[in-house]
Amino acid sequence: MMAAPGKAWMSTRALTKASAAIELGTAGALIVVPDIVAHLLLGSELSGGGIAVARVAGLALLALGLACWPGGEEAARQAARALFVYNLLAGIYLGYLRVGGGFVGYLLWPACVLHIVLGLLLARPALK
Repeated sequence: MMAAPGKAWMSTRALTKASAAIELGTAGALIVVPDIVAHLLLGSELSGGGIAVARVAGLALLALGLACWPGGEEAARQAARALFVYNLLAGIYLGYLRVGGGFVGYLLWPACVLHIVLGLLLARPALK
């Protein structure tokens, strides 16, 4: 379906809501089953310290997802900025982990692509 002339393909509100929902899901997985997330994403196991750090990262993603859940239109623009920076940098870093870091998890490339795409989609509303 084509967007109406002058209308964005997805509204800033819908885009931030989708991105925030993904981060909330990832947060829950990191908090509850960090070993499985590490295995699927990186193809490696976590040590005791790694599990603790993964859970703290999950708590941070939980906070990011909740903070970016769209309220009013101005809140959606501010959330778009935060999610733009996060998604773009996360996508670049995940790509680096696959290409230069030697990690080979099943979900590493899909996560990399998803973050880059979300970052690019959020660029316009974030940089307005």
